[in-house]
Parts: sequence; structure tokens; C-alpha cells
Amino acid sequence: MFTGIIQDVGTITSIKKGKKSQQITIESSILDDVSIGDSIAANGLCLTVTTLKDNTYTVDVMAESLRRSNLGSLDIGSKVNLEKAMSMGERFGGHMVSGHIDDVGVISKTFIEDNATWVDIDVPEHLKKYCILKGSIAIDGISLTISRLTSKGVSVSIIPHTKDQTTLLNKTVGDQVNLEMDMMIKYVEKLLKPTKENLTKETLKDYGY
Repeated sequence: MFTGIIQDVGTITSIKKGKKSQQITIESSILDDVSIGDSIAANGLCLTVTTLKDNTYTVDVMAESLRRSNLGSLDIGSKVNLEKAMSMGERFGGHMVSGHIDDVGVISKTFIEDNATWVDIDVPEHLKKYCILKGSIAIDGISLTISRLTSKGVSVSIIPHTKDQTTLLNKTVGDQVNLEMDMMIKYVEKLLKPTKENLTKETLKDYGY
């Protein structure tokens, strides 16, 4: 489990490509208390540490993870947002982030308003239902508040601290970002969504039909 509060911006130092998978090595300054088998989110994607050497660690990225995220488009030297899995008892600074990417969005517009930078993101149609005004969304692993809803997705406002501590504003219009929608909304949807097995007259009446 993660909170969406980025702890470091790492650098990809090696990429070994398989037929549909990758092995990626990342340089980071937050590895002092990390062990093999620990989880670190890279651009919001939960990955398991398989090797540690000095200030670098290596992860295996499955084909499904590459399909769902922007990791496959990154190169040696690319910067990634990093967050170690949270420990019990830590302050919960962001929101509940699982590290399981739903899909990628595309940056469509940016503009500056005083000390904030606004970023508009086009969200895939099947994820728009999870976008709620003032709700939470994880973008490249960053816990952000949906400040505006647009016809194509969402708009978020980036404060100077987030600008300095993450990679988001190093991206440009047309770049992809990893999206993880608020897991609480998805759980509620699953619990309330009628299935063929429980779709009865009584169920329809309960839902106002």
C-alpha cells in the first residue's frame, strides 16, 4: 500500500528487454532500509525489488504492467517518481494507493496561475466514471486532487513543492501518465453493482427502478 507522496525521483540506469517483459534498474537515494522482496512504486506502479547494489535496485516488469503503464516508453536516463511501501503507523499524507495502474492518460494542456500550474489530462472513457470533483487520483504515483472535470478528463493544480519533488511538470503536452483511480470508489461500485445472480425485482426497486 502507498499514499501517493513521492519520496524520491530516481533515474533508470539499465533496461533489459524480453519478448514482452523488461528488467529495469533504477538509481535512488532512498534504499538504506530497503531489502530484496520489498515493494517500491515507480511512477505509481508497484514493483518488487529483486536485487540491490550500492544505490541501485532492479525490478522485473511483466507484460501486463507494460501494457497498463508508461514504463515501456521510458529509456535509460528517464526519471521516475518513487515511493516505498508505507509502514503501519506512518502519517497518511495522501490517499490510499494500491500501486496497480488502471490505464494511461495523456497530458492535453498546461497553464500557470500565480504559484500553481494547471495540468489537463485526457482520461480513457472507461475510467471517467471514477473521476469526481475534489476526489483523489494518482497520476504517475502522485496523490492529487481532481480540481476540475473536463469534457475529456480531469484538471489538477500542482503546487511548487510537487513541481520540485516529482517529474510531472517535466512532461509536455502529448506525454503519457499512469493513472490509478481511487480504489474506494471502485470497491463501492463493485459492492453496489447488480449482477445477473442478484438482479431481481426487489433489487431494482431498492435502486429506484
